[in-house]
Amino acid sequence: MRVWKFGNDIDTDQIIPAEYLTTGDAKELAKHAFAKVRPEFSEEVQEGDIIVAGANFGCGSSREHAPRALLGAGIRAVIAKSFARIFFRNAINIGLPVIEVESDFYERIEDGDELKISFDTGVITDLKRGVEYRFKPLPEFMQQLLASGGLIAYIKSRRARGMVER
Repeated sequence: MRVWKFGNDIDTDQIIPAEYLTTGDAKELAKHAFAKVRPEFSEEVQEGDIIVAGANFGCGSSREHAPRALLGAGIRAVIAKSFARIFFRNAINIGLPVIEVESDFYERIEDGDELKISFDTGVITDLKRGVEYRFKPLPEFMQQLLASGGLIAYIKSRRARGMVER
């Protein structure tokens, strides 16, 4: 999984500029992800790539379009020092894994590095340097949401199994 590295305070307008909010389709949104700050992103991003960012990733407006654009672009996970709370929750709700890492991880990772993530054990392996970083795994319930493809898919699957009343 290849890294796309961003700085601190990446807001939702940088992730998906407002003029492209005319659709909720993830693949269409992905065509315009980071259009103003990294115009090459939408053409070069590959399925399974990872975003690594500094503090306060996803700040700004509470639009769900931002994590949806990243998911549509094939981003496997976003790893940051910290997230804006609403972005964090929106990401989980649509099935985009987000990880907070408090160590010197951000300073040591570079654009284009390759990472392996174990969500269950809370380990990120920097394949270039052979270094492991630990993070606190998401609570089991959030991992179930992600494994289901997000909140709506999770509820539908539980409803189909008779586990949720209508």
